[in-house]
Amino acid sequence: MLRKIFIANRGEIAVRIIRACAEMGIRSVAIYSEADRFALHIKKADESYCIGSEPMACYLNIHALVDLALATGCDAVHPGYGFLSENAKFARACKERGLIFIGPNADVIHRMGDKTEARNAMKAAGIPVTPGSDGNLQSVEEALEFAAQIGYPVMLKATSGGGGRGIRRCDNADELKRNYVRVISEATKAFGSANVFLEKCIVNPKHIEVQILADHHGNVIHLYERDCSIQRRNQKLIEIAPSPQLDEAQRQYIGGLAVIAAKSVGYTNAGTVEFLLDDSGRFYFMEMNTRVQVEHTITETITGVDIVEEQIRVAAGLPLRFKQEEIVRRGYAIQFRINAEDPKNNFLPSFGRISRYYAPGGPGVRTDTAIYTGYEIPPFYDSMVAKVIVSALTWEDVIKRGERTLRDMGLFGIKTTIPYYLKILKHPQFRTARFNTGFVEQNPSLINYSDKPRPEVLASVIAAALASHTGL
Repeated sequence: MLRKIFIANRGEIAVRIIRACAEMGIRSVAIYSEADRFALHIKKADESYCIGSEPMACYLNIHALVDLALATGCDAVHPGYGFLSENAKFARACKERGLIFIGPNADVIHRMGDKTEARNAMKAAGIPVTPGSDGNLQSVEEALEFAAQIGYPVMLKATSGGGGRGIRRCDNADELKRNYVRVISEATKAFGSANVFLEKCIVNPKHIEVQILADHHGNVIHLYERDCSIQRRNQKLIEIAPSPQLDEAQRQYIGGLAVIAAKSVGYTNAGTVEFLLDDSGRFYFMEMNTRVQVEHTITETITGVDIVEEQIRVAAGLPLRFKQEEIVRRGYAIQFRINAEDPKNNFLPSFGRISRYYAPGGPGVRTDTAIYTGYEIPPFYDSMVAKVIVSALTWEDVIKRGERTLRDMGLFGIKTTIPYYLKILKHPQFRTARFNTGFVEQNPSLINYSDKPRPEVLASVIAAALASHTGL
């Protein structure tokens, strides 16, 4: 088993990994930029080290991170999600220096990170993919010609894209011409590659992804699916496991496809195979994420499998502890990404000091976060400040629990997406599980909510303020 793990990340996911290490008796090493000097993850780790003053660049300095991991006596590196988690150069650098990279090998990361290569690999494995270009586009003229063949609308995508960036829908030739330069520019800045490709746009599909685990002994299993259809501009907001929109036959089919996909590329560790489901019931491969996902929590909730612990065990060379027939799901789980954003102001980021924070609790509630009362949210990173996960045995009950939990949560000093999510939970389409990726855009009235503090939350704030002054 591993002795000491270097966590090449920050915030909530770093805290999550530190907790797994603690339960496994493994020492953890955290890193932080000057902007993160008061972050929770550095308080929880066994050791922590400042890696520089540049908020972003220091988390992306491959050689500096590898050197520090070795200098602190670590035998493995966990990249979390984001930053260098899907960077083949980082995985390769770790291996070359004798460190275990907790994830798939560099060749698989590179192959699945290149979306045209991934598409071709899936086609070869018999996995259905959307019609599109087999390789990177060389010019806007080639893009226009190909779009005319498959028909509009089309999706123009960065080959190395991810996280909703480097992607544009084009409904006609004029939009394709305009977006071609934009996507190339965005892809170059965000991913260091100007390569783009084209594929047919599946209009308002359901976004369904499957969690897989694979070890170095040839064992591959799936942990059922997640529904990520509630999203805005290709950024996920609410995730659900399992999907309330699939029947059992569809569930078994897509789980089987994900296992085939993983085996076909020699995948190891945790990963996610993402699909689009159209109105006719056809699934299409979209991409494969070669890391732990933000939404891994809801899969853990319905299956009881600790995905991060399994990642560490697999990296240490141990076999999976579960066979496919032993994976049993129970009920439903919903994850709400609590973002420091103002939905009423076009979801503008709302960074700043958290004046008061009250975590929700009760049966079937989990909160993954790195915030606390008095914490100053730095403006340099993603706007997500917490993940609230609720579970219950039925779809109706998990919605009710979600409403109660979001109302229980108190987060003051910044604007958040909490009231927006409460509106979504009230919407008939959501309550009856009839939604797709167009849900947010189709329902602009969701932002018509009250900004006034709820009486029960306001009362708790006043009580806390009085107690702090009176010494109660």
